[in-house]
Amino acid sequence: MANEEIKEEMETEGTLITLEDEEGNEVEFEFLDIVEHEGEEYIVLIENDEDADEVVILKINPIDEETEEYVSIDDDALLDTVFEKFKKKYEGDINFA
Repeated sequence: MANEEIKEEMETEGTLITLEDEEGNEVEFEFLDIVEHEGEEYIVLIENDEDADEVVILKINPIDEETEEYVSIDDDALLDTVFEKFKKKYEGDINFA
């Protein structure tokens, strides 16, 4: 599971994370939440852009107590399940149009 200290740090509203895309470009994301599913943790992000309208869900892969990596998910059913859990948690707080 994600290091609790890292998790608490990220849960501060407005936390920004910079990741590299497939072409090596840096993209800044805003942290939204961590969702647990079947013993695994997934980070939910949204691009730090006022026009962004899609979340990004990545699997959290702990490397050691202070380091973790975020891995893309190819399984559409898994993505849908994690997104549904996220939506249910924030139902009424976020408008999912």
